[in-house]
Amino acid sequence: MLQAFADRHPDRRVRIIGEPIWAGRTAEEYRACAQHEAAINWAFAGRAASILCPYDAGRLEPGVLAEARCTHPLLVDGDGCRPIAGYAPAAVTERHNKPLPSPAEQVAVLRYDLDTLPQVRRFVAEQAVAAGLAADRVADLQIAVTELATNSVAHAGGAGTVEAWCTDRHLVCEVHDDGWLADPLAGRLAPAHDGIGGRGLVIVHALCDLVLVHTTAAGTTVRLHMLREAP
Repeated sequence: MLQAFADRHPDRRVRIIGEPIWAGRTAEEYRACAQHEAAINWAFAGRAASILCPYDAGRLEPGVLAEARCTHPLLVDGDGCRPIAGYAPAAVTERHNKPLPSPAEQVAVLRYDLDTLPQVRRFVAEQAVAAGLAADRVADLQIAVTELATNSVAHAGGAGTVEAWCTDRHLVCEVHDDGWLADPLAGRLAPAHDGIGGRGLVIVHALCDLVLVHTTAAGTTVRLHMLREAP
């Protein structure tokens, strides 16, 4: 985590090179990466940090390069370094905060509330084992989904729904509830060591291979991807 690296050097300017976006990223991966690039601007605002994000201009699509100009205040290329007129990270965050596509695969569904919350772990384990995940990855997914479901019960109307399905590459678990993640940095910054709460989404991002979020005042959907073992 970039924040953790910076926190280890509180009295020095940190220099970070990160390339989350490269040719070959899937559309789902790109969506998460674009939001990540936008969020870095707020996460490091006011901190002594220099962050360089390489983009392969010869292989990436023009739309990707255009959006990169929205998430980076400065452009460095063969002509030097200059400010970018179209810098607008909030617009990128909002552009990618859209409903997630419905799965084409068969979906298993569990509705949970306070009384049935323990069933979530069993449901996830059954789906993960059937998908061929290794034991440690089953445990990771159980923790991640349980964190989201517990948050639903405690802070998002007391109930929610978890769905699961398999694609060729992933086991996907999706949690939906009536909550709203109004902060674009939710789950992206670790809370203070002496803070209470705020760790659930951080844990989810750390344990899962890909996390996608769609959130509005009407409710929030968090979709978790875990890579399946090769056959």
